[in-house]
Amino acid sequence: MLDVLMRHAVQTFFQKERANILNGVAERNLCARLALYIELEMERVGLQGYYADVEYNRKQNGAVKTIMDDEYKIIRINCDLILHSRGEIIQRDNLIAVEMKKIERPQYEKDSDINRLRAMTKKSYDDIWSFDGETHPEHVCGYEYGYFLEIDNVNRSYNVITVVEGEVINQSNFLF
Repeated sequence: MLDVLMRHAVQTFFQKERANILNGVAERNLCARLALYIELEMERVGLQGYYADVEYNRKQNGAVKTIMDDEYKIIRINCDLILHSRGEIIQRDNLIAVEMKKIERPQYEKDSDINRLRAMTKKSYDDIWSFDGETHPEHVCGYEYGYFLEIDNVNRSYNVITVVEGEVINQSNFLF
């Protein structure tokens, strides 16, 4: 259901925001607009108790969200857009994480975003932490889906990379 929800929200976003996208507005603005379409799609399918938040960087008790990278370094994060319960539904708090970049951005920024999504969608790191559905993990994890959206204004296209459980599972290109 989440993948279908996201696909519909992204399609609507590119249909309705085409002029905005082609005008070259900031990624932050585009993420906020996408959040609107995600919430409208959530309402349409009856998904309740979740929020689409742009650059949300807090976890329980106001602490800054962190992830652990492949070298077990703790990194502060600020994901472009997340769909989550803000900690209110412990059993299924983190649903979707989204990173967005324009095609002209440097490759290392895009790689960093994809690696962040890989970390955010992992279930555990060698049992250092895990998401048991009863307590919040120390580091952000357990997002069911991660999506990297790369926008190409010149060719009026976008690329979607889907990440699940720390692995890239799909890459698709579309015109808008």
